[in-house]
Amino acid sequence: MATFLYRLGRFSFQRRRLVLALWIAVLAVVGVGAAGVSGKTTDTFSIAGTQSQEALDLLKGEFAQASADGATARVVFEAPGGEKLTSGAHKAEVESLVAGLGKAHQVKAVADPYTSGTVSEDGTIGYAQVTYEVADADVGDRARADLEDIAAQGERAGLAVSMGGSAVAEEAHQSTTELIGILIAAVVLVITFGSLVAAGLPLLTALFGVGLAILSITLASSVIDLSSNTSTLALMLGLAVAIDYALFIVSRYLGELRAGHTPEEAAGRALGTAGSAVVFAGLTVVIALAGLSVIGIKILTDIGIGAAFAVVVAVVIALTLLPAMLGFAGNRITTGKLKSRRMRAVERAEREPMGVRWSTFVLRNPVKVLVTSVAGLLLLATPALSLELGMPSDESATPGSSQRIAYDTITDGFGPGYNGPLSIVVDARDSADPKAAADQAVALLDGFPDVASVSPAAFNESGDVALIRAVPGSGPSSEQTIDLVSDIRDRGAALRDDTGAELMVTGTTALNIDISGKLSDAMIPYLCVVVGLALVLLMLVFRSILVPLKAAAGFLLSILATLGVVVAVFQKGWFADIFGVDQTGPIVSILPIFMIGVVFGLAMDYQVFLVTRMREEYVHGAEPKEAVVAGFRHGARVVTAAAAIMIAVFSGFIFSDTAIIKSMGLGLAAAVLLDAFVVRMTIVPAVMALLGHRAWSLPGRLDRLLPDVDVEGEKLRHLLDKSPRSATGPERVPVGKG
Repeated sequence: MATFLYRLGRFSFQRRRLVLALWIAVLAVVGVGAAGVSGKTTDTFSIAGTQSQEALDLLKGEFAQASADGATARVVFEAPGGEKLTSGAHKAEVESLVAGLGKAHQVKAVADPYTSGTVSEDGTIGYAQVTYEVADADVGDRARADLEDIAAQGERAGLAVSMGGSAVAEEAHQSTTELIGILIAAVVLVITFGSLVAAGLPLLTALFGVGLAILSITLASSVIDLSSNTSTLALMLGLAVAIDYALFIVSRYLGELRAGHTPEEAAGRALGTAGSAVVFAGLTVVIALAGLSVIGIKILTDIGIGAAFAVVVAVVIALTLLPAMLGFAGNRITTGKLKSRRMRAVERAEREPMGVRWSTFVLRNPVKVLVTSVAGLLLLATPALSLELGMPSDESATPGSSQRIAYDTITDGFGPGYNGPLSIVVDARDSADPKAAADQAVALLDGFPDVASVSPAAFNESGDVALIRAVPGSGPSSEQTIDLVSDIRDRGAALRDDTGAELMVTGTTALNIDISGKLSDAMIPYLCVVVGLALVLLMLVFRSILVPLKAAAGFLLSILATLGVVVAVFQKGWFADIFGVDQTGPIVSILPIFMIGVVFGLAMDYQVFLVTRMREEYVHGAEPKEAVVAGFRHGARVVTAAAAIMIAVFSGFIFSDTAIIKSMGLGLAAAVLLDAFVVRMTIVPAVMALLGHRAWSLPGRLDRLLPDVDVEGEKLRHLLDKSPRSATGPERVPVGKG
C-alpha cells in the first residue's frame, strides 16, 4: 500500500490541474443534483423484534382506519387569562379551527376536544389530536403549512395555540456556531506551521471534502428517508477528521522537504508514510461507524453510514486533492514569518520541543503519573454509574418552540402523562371470549396506581382485537412510566393464562422505552466488538500484544470518563448554565453507542500517529525509553494540534439548539481531550516506560501468522533510499508554477 500511495502522491502532484479539475467537476455535478431536490428527513424511531413494534404492526392490519403508523399532531388551545374555552365565543372558534384541521392536507382524522374529553377541568386548556394518512417522513410542506395557518387563525382570535407531535417535529438546522471551531482550527494550524499557506491547505481541502459529503447526503435524501441529524453529524465528524488527516500529511511533507527532497518526491514520500497511517486510521473510524448498522435501528444506521461516508471522502481528498494542492503551493508552503522565536530555536535544534520535555518528565515519574491519570479518569467516570437512557421528545424540544410550549401546556392542564399515552393492544384472536378478555384488561389497567385514565376498549371489525388507551400519571421519559410499561407487560402474562388473549403495550412512549432498552443491551456487545477489533488491528500495526492491550484499556478509560462528563452535565445538571443546558433528563439513547464508535476511531488515530514512530525507533536499535522520547519528538506537536482542532470543531456544536447535537458536541470534545492528552500523551508513555522491552514482544508463531502491514512505510523508505533518483525523482516539476 505504501508504494501505491507513493505513486499516487507523485501522480497527483504532477497532474495537479487534472486532479483539481476532476474534483471541481464532481462537486459541481453533485451540487447541481442536490440543489434540485427536496430531501425528506425524519426522526422516527422503530425497531423490529420488540413488543411495541409487533403490536404496532398488528394495529396496522386490524385498525387500518386508525392509521396506526401515521404521523400525529396535538394542537393545543389555551384561553386568554381569566377566560375559558367552554365559553360561547371561544368554543365556537375552537370548533371552527378543528373543522379546518379535518380539511387540512393529508389529515385522516381529528378528535374534537369537546367530544373526546380533552378539555381541562378548569376549562382553560384543550387539545385536538390529529392523525395523518401518512407516516412522519411523508408529511408534506403543504400539510405543515395548513397547521401553521390554523394556528395563526387561532392566535388572531385571541387564543394561544401551540403544536406538538411527530408531524410538527423540529427541523434540524445547521448552526453557524461551528464557524467558531473552524476559526480556532485555523489559528491552531497557523501556530503549528507558522505559515498561512501551510495552514490554509488543510482547511481548504477539508471544507471542499465536507461540502461534497453534505451535498451527496442531501442528494441521497431525495431517494431514501434519512434522519434529520445525518447531515449535522457527518459535518461534525467529517470536518474534524478531514483537517486532522490533511494536517498529518502536510506535516510529513514539510519534514521530507527539510530532509532535502524535491517537492514532488516529498509529496510521494508523505503519502507513502503518513498517507498509509491516514488510510488505516480512516478505516478504523469507518468500520466502527458502519458497524452501528448491525444494531438494527434506522436512525443509528443513518448517522453511522452518513458519518462513515464523510470520513471516506475526507481520506480520498487527503490522498488526491491535497498532494495536487501541494503542487500548486510549491516552495511557498515553507515560507512564513509567523514562526515564534521558540519554534525557530526548535527547528535549529537549539531547544528541545515541548513534547520531548513532557515525555522526559513522564518517564522519570511513570508510576506517579500513571496512578494520578487513571484515578482522575475513574473519578470523572463516576457519574456514569447512574446513566439513564431515553429518546428525544417534545419534552426535550428547544425552550420557547411550539413543540415545547405545547408539551408544557398539556402538562399544566392535564398532567405529564397526557403527552405520552400508552396504546394497549389486546390480541384476543385465540380467546374464547374476546369481549371478556378486553374488559379484564381494562380492569387490570385501572388497578395500576400510576394510570391516570383508561379508555373503553375499541374493537376491530372482526371483534377479536381491541385497542385501549391508557394515560400514565407521569411523563413519557420518567422512570415511573418505564416501570409502568414493564409492570403492565408482566401482568399481561396472567391475562393470557386466564383468557388466552395477548396483551401488548405500544405507542410512541413504549416504542421509545423499547429502543432505549435495546440500545442499552447492545452497548456492551458492541463495545466488546470494537475493543476486539482494536486489538486485532493494533496487533497488525505494532507487532505486539501488550501495546494493543494498553491501547484498548486506555480507550475504555476515555469512554467511561466521557460518559461520566455527559451524565454530569445533561442528566445531573452540573455546570448546566455554562453549557447552555436548559433542561436535564435522560441521556439520548443513541449517544453512548455512537460515541463508542467515533471515539474508538479517533483514539486509534492518535495511537497510530504517536506510537508507530516509537516502534520505528525501537526496531532501529533505540532503547525503549529513547524510542518513547523519539516518538514524542516527531509526533507530539502534530497530535496536539490535531486534538486541539478536533476539540475546537466539536465544541462549536455545543451551542446548537438541538439537544442531541449539543450532547454529542460536548461528548466528542471531552472524549478527544481526555483520550489525546490524558491517555495517549500521558498514560501511554508511562506504561511504555514500565513495560520496557516487553512492550514490543510478540510470540514467534503469531509473528509469522500476522501479515506485515507496514503502516509507516518503512520498507518504502528503505527502497527509496537505495535508489539514486530518490533525491530528485525522474520527472521534476518546476515548483510554484502551474
